[in-house]
Amino acid sequence: MTASAALQRVHLPMRLGEFTLGGANLRMSVDNTHFLQNRAPRIPAADQTEGDGHLVRSCPVDTPLPRLSFAGGYLRYVPRQYLRHYIDLTMGWEAYQQQFSGKTRQTLRRKVRKFAKVSGGELDWRCYRSPEEVDRFHELAREVSRQTYQERLLDAGLPDSEAFLSLSRQRAEKDQLRAYLLFFHGEPVAYLYCPAHDQVLLYSFLGYRPDVAHLSPGTVLQWLVLESLFAEGRFQVFDFCAGDSPHKAHFGSAHQYCADLYYIRRRPRPLVVGLSHAALDSVSGLAAGALERLGVKQRIKRLLRR
Repeated sequence: MTASAALQRVHLPMRLGEFTLGGANLRMSVDNTHFLQNRAPRIPAADQTEGDGHLVRSCPVDTPLPRLSFAGGYLRYVPRQYLRHYIDLTMGWEAYQQQFSGKTRQTLRRKVRKFAKVSGGELDWRCYRSPEEVDRFHELAREVSRQTYQERLLDAGLPDSEAFLSLSRQRAEKDQLRAYLLFFHGEPVAYLYCPAHDQVLLYSFLGYRPDVAHLSPGTVLQWLVLESLFAEGRFQVFDFCAGDSPHKAHFGSAHQYCADLYYIRRRPRPLVVGLSHAALDSVSGLAAGALERLGVKQRIKRLLRR
């Protein structure tokens, strides 16, 4: 990456727990090389960098890194470190299922059967992959997304913009998109949106209606999608993308420890943005820890997500 590399707008959301308070943007060169290439990032010299700095997403690391440190003339900010989970789709469906205990396999299949039973005896779910199908998927998935806590609290629902819809059509034209909907009594209740990069399918957006959460629609749809992907044989990897979660850890067959590395130029504005984000994130972490010690964190999260 050189000084002439195109700069991108990098958004840093300012959150306190599950509440989004706002955000700030930095103009940075960005390294999006896929983490499975397991490369050492090449960081441009600070005096040769334009904009506010350089970002390396999901960089494989061996050990946890300090949140703030000085490196190569930059302030290196590491807001997120996580296990990045993925599935080797070349192992075969039967082999994949064997990674689960017998009890877990029974539980997953029971959830699928229960959902089918209460929805009229049959599973109604669909895959959308052609440019002609994208608009209908987006229309129906947006109905679900508007009701999810990801959109209401985190501003992380399925994007509702013409630019996103246009990009989705372009992906579909290149056979680089799989999008799925699960229906309950004819109405969409869960969606999964997965763009592709070469032979890697990326888990980008998952959401489900909170009023049917007791039926585990996200889990049911995930299981159905994985079975179909193993049968299709089009992709080699299902990548759960950045961020650790119980859902991703449960379904992943392997993982890599990764970090997002923000190399921030030592100039007033980008430093203020980076340090402010770090400070608010620390306060949020302390608050979450206090709620955990009091034994009320999960109860509050459930209330917020209703």
